[in-house]
Amino acid sequence: MKNIVFDLGGVLFARDRHKCSPQILEFFSFLRAPRMPRFWEEYDRGTSTFDEVVDELCRLTGRPREVCVGVMREAINLQEPVAATECLVGELKAAGYRLYVLSNMSREFIDYLRRFPVYALFDGEVVSCEELVVKPERRIYEILLERYALQPAETLFIDDRDANILAARALGINGFRFDLHDAGASCDALRRLLL
Repeated sequence: MKNIVFDLGGVLFARDRHKCSPQILEFFSFLRAPRMPRFWEEYDRGTSTFDEVVDELCRLTGRPREVCVGVMREAINLQEPVAATECLVGELKAAGYRLYVLSNMSREFIDYLRRFPVYALFDGEVVSCEELVVKPERRIYEILLERYALQPAETLFIDDRDANILAARALGINGFRFDLHDAGASCDALRRLLL
């Protein structure tokens, strides 16, 4: 294995539930669904704006616009690196692996995450809002392989959603299902595999 590809949300970055208000947990309960709702998928795709997502949250929840804007801003600002994964990324970089990002992420979220020092360790990235395509659509994986001339058999993709792993495997990319609820165990399993 030469290339390690990380998803961001639920793998390298997450919100600490202990820092989240009950309101934000309620608003974003849809993120735990097997499939993202259409409006959020379009936000990640880059074809829907922050304001349009706020409008949809207002419609879904019946809450005033200022409340929905506040919750969206809080959802962004509470993102932080998952400590176990952040440590693993540093170890893999030191071991000589090429590291990449492949993530469904909207403009406001990715702009915030790129500020963290761990992000500078990556050799390349493919982010859905900049490509107008989302996982598990085949094209986003093809973009990654083509842009960085990666050989699928030499590439491991780490993601927290089975559908995304299966789509990668369909192109010959190895997959690892990450469990955010036990990030330490997932990182230890990756160490045994790679280090």
